[in-house]
Amino acid sequence: MLPSHDRFAYSPITARPDFSWPDGKRLAVYVALCVEHFSYGSGLGLAYSPGLSHPNSYNWGWREYGNRVGGWRLIELFEEYGLPLTVLLNSACYDHCPELVAAHRRRGDEIVAHGRTNSEHQNGMDEASERAIIAEVTARIREAEGAPPAGWMSPGAHPSARTEDLLAQAGYGYTLDWPIDDQPVWMKTKGGPLLAMPYPHEVNDVPMVVLHDGTGTAFADMAIDNLEEMLAQSERQPLVYGITIHTFIVGQPFRIRQFRRVMETLARHRDRIWFTTAGACAQHYATLFPAPGDLSKQGTQS
Repeated sequence: MLPSHDRFAYSPITARPDFSWPDGKRLAVYVALCVEHFSYGSGLGLAYSPGLSHPNSYNWGWREYGNRVGGWRLIELFEEYGLPLTVLLNSACYDHCPELVAAHRRRGDEIVAHGRTNSEHQNGMDEASERAIIAEVTARIREAEGAPPAGWMSPGAHPSARTEDLLAQAGYGYTLDWPIDDQPVWMKTKGGPLLAMPYPHEVNDVPMVVLHDGTGTAFADMAIDNLEEMLAQSERQPLVYGITIHTFIVGQPFRIRQFRRVMETLARHRDRIWFTTAGACAQHYATLFPAPGDLSKQGTQS
């Protein structure tokens, strides 16, 4: 047998019970907006000009543009179309750009814990350090938002082998670290069940634009094609479609211009889509399908 994570069993999506999202909708759509802060002079984190020595004002400035400009333009765009956002937030933003976080709070957007900063990854930390960071981030969001976050997304999408255990022990309900399915999946952890919410591995501006040199037009085409195909698939089975964007990537004016086509397409299908947040979707699913007692046998339920 190959080594396994032992978190969940294999389950073909064709062998799941039928259900619907609120109001009988069959496709749930959420947009995850990453709001991040990076350490100046550090090499870790997404780079626009890899290989340059640090300090590197060009790399840092590209990412900081999202907090100063791009994030605000995206808020305007989502206000224009009246759609919610799931904000994946580095807690360092509370000190660095509190006005931007407050703007999302006024909108009622969901705040998902996205670590302290994307200049550090949990993978490679010892257990005590990782536990301390999760506790720090959780406390900071609880203090600012009045309630702890329900969901977690690891910086750099790079959790450790114990992250899920620590999240469940800290009271988290779901994680976005496992892009494995188009429906939620219950995971086994040392702290009890944890829901893995569908997260976009490909309809995500980091791999598409930064890693694969895709254009803003191509990213918008991808998002629209994915939507239309999933709408057709959802006629026979309820699904979750997530789109991930970053303030400093899609937040660039020429990419916002193309992303408007995605928003317009979403708006045209309002009667068929449940526009939601990752947290609301996780909560609805957990109400319909509480975690089974034996997660090693959840094959036809997850």
